[in-house]
Amino acid sequence: MYTFSSKLKTFSFVLMLVGVLGIGYGFLTAPKTIQDVETILKAEEAHHEGATAHHEVEKHDAKAVAEHKEHVAHVFQQLQNKPWAALYVACIFCMLIAMGALAFYAIQQVAQAGWSPVLFRVMQGVTSYLLPGSIIFFVILILSGLHFNHLFAWLQEGVTTPGNEHYDKMIAGKSGYLNFPFWIIRAVIFLSGWNLYRYLSRKNCLAQDEATDNTFYKKNFKMSAGFLVFFIVSESIMSWDWIMSVDPHWFSTLFGWYVFASFFVSGITTIQLVTIYLKSKGYLENVNSSHIHDLSKFMFGISVFWTYLWFSQFMLIWYSNIPEEVTYFKTRIDHFNITFFGAFVLNFIFPILLLINTDFKRIYWIIVMAGIIILFGHYVDFFNMIMPATVGEQWFIGIPEIASILFFLGLFIFVVFTALTKAPLVPKRNPFIEESKHFHY
Repeated sequence: MYTFSSKLKTFSFVLMLVGVLGIGYGFLTAPKTIQDVETILKAEEAHHEGATAHHEVEKHDAKAVAEHKEHVAHVFQQLQNKPWAALYVACIFCMLIAMGALAFYAIQQVAQAGWSPVLFRVMQGVTSYLLPGSIIFFVILILSGLHFNHLFAWLQEGVTTPGNEHYDKMIAGKSGYLNFPFWIIRAVIFLSGWNLYRYLSRKNCLAQDEATDNTFYKKNFKMSAGFLVFFIVSESIMSWDWIMSVDPHWFSTLFGWYVFASFFVSGITTIQLVTIYLKSKGYLENVNSSHIHDLSKFMFGISVFWTYLWFSQFMLIWYSNIPEEVTYFKTRIDHFNITFFGAFVLNFIFPILLLINTDFKRIYWIIVMAGIIILFGHYVDFFNMIMPATVGEQWFIGIPEIASILFFLGLFIFVVFTALTKAPLVPKRNPFIEESKHFHY
């Protein structure tokens, strides 16, 4: 049985405490009034030569005054969104890491893989974060619907009402799908379905340890096959609902696969890092370099798959040059140039350099380095997906962003390693457990 070390537990609590303080600071320092934004903008203008004189001239132009007020209101909304967006990005990313691990676990069950059963408890440990992550995420969705933030433009009051100053014809045309009741019902179905499978598959796996036949294993096989069908559908719709809809005018038929590749490789990478940590502490004696090598191959392969989707989506939209599509990439290249192309470097160039060599796939320090880069790179990927529409050009990596990452990282560590203490780290009666223990190539 695994014992959660006091040092690691304390470390997780410290991360959560620092995270909470930083998140609170982000909300407290966000502008509360239009006057606060005016002060911020004037301070920025003071850095530019002649900006004050230019501002004075424009005050006498009614059109310029109206445009200035509209700009200030827009910046006010973006700066108010900043702590919310930072929290949202970290929350959904960590939750989907657990989801990626769950999908990988289900695939192993359906494939009746002989190499991976010795890793099942690690996979189940990583997926244990799905429940608390889902609860926090659902609360954020509810608060968005109650207008505590402006993360989703289509939730704004009057946006579907003709004649209203906020009316948007394109969003109004999608209101049959993008409306709060239907949106939140879909969220309940998806989150409940994912967590139900996670709970029942774990329960059956533990029951199989004490069983005299393979009844519970067969139940898991059938349930996993059904879950993967549900997952493919729900994951695509989830990517539209929770990520693409922050840009309600934009659409991409490739987006569901793109999001999947990002959190799937993150989930596999997390399984690898937890496995290596447990090995370093003397656990998982049946896990050998061949298991580590196979996980590294998945890290490498899905990184290449993500890059294929990244390029395909970009190239097709660039080539077609349709205004409502190219605006997505124009915004990111104009205002998020560093993070947009940085994600490509982090998620493709580094994994290629570090993991393409077969021998490197078995060397722990190289794998850990690659894993940290991959996880950071895909956080940046989610940052790129959400921040441009919610924060715009007012973005920067500050205390709210760092604190949100620290809080959810601390919570993730605490939940996952607590779950690992609840059962033996090696399944006893899985039909393929002996094959897995002696897996070598």
